[in-house]
Amino acid sequence: MITVRTAFTLAAPLALALAATPMIAQAPAVPGQPDKARVTAGNYAADPNHSLVAWSVNHLGFNDYFGLFGDVSAKLTLDPANLSAAKVTATIPVSKVLTANAGLNAHLLRPGTEGKKPDFFGPNPADATFTSTSVTPGADGTSATIAGNLTLNGVTTPVSIAARFIGAGKGWGKETVGFEGTTTLKRSDFGVNGALPLVSDEVKLNITIAFEKTA
Repeated sequence: MITVRTAFTLAAPLALALAATPMIAQAPAVPGQPDKARVTAGNYAADPNHSLVAWSVNHLGFNDYFGLFGDVSAKLTLDPANLSAAKVTATIPVSKVLTANAGLNAHLLRPGTEGKKPDFFGPNPADATFTSTSVTPGADGTSATIAGNLTLNGVTTPVSIAARFIGAGKGWGKETVGFEGTTTLKRSDFGVNGALPLVSDEVKLNITIAFEKTA
């Protein structure tokens, strides 16, 4: 026998589901979509609030340690009909390097002692810069290899970035296109030699940038 209480117990979830249906239907769509057809030719500038360069090094062979560079500024010239002609430049404020530990932050920017070179970047380091020299589109149409020159700690070295298209659309009133990229470099190539080899020479970079159209 179905009691009033049992009927209510069975009906309540159904009522909640029906009430939620209009809310689900009205949920706004995410403006950025992985659709290449949304990308338009023009000049773009990075959104510094949502563009980051993450780095990781191995610490003593035990685990990887992570940090970030924020406030990245970058410019992109892009034509989806001629991707190999794309050009990108970026500036990364090394002085704003961030880790999860205030002591390590200070060590990365600490001056050298007794006339020695700093272990890492030292105080008031110059911004790092990247300038592309070529873009080679991938066969899948959503990836590319970006070759260029990275200047860090006063040293310029060629690097290659594996880039991937994430999404495009109109966000916050501006045409936007987003990419992620990865590369690995040796910090000793740039004269950043502190704690070698206890802290790995290899540094992995993970880059995420949202470009907003300017013209």
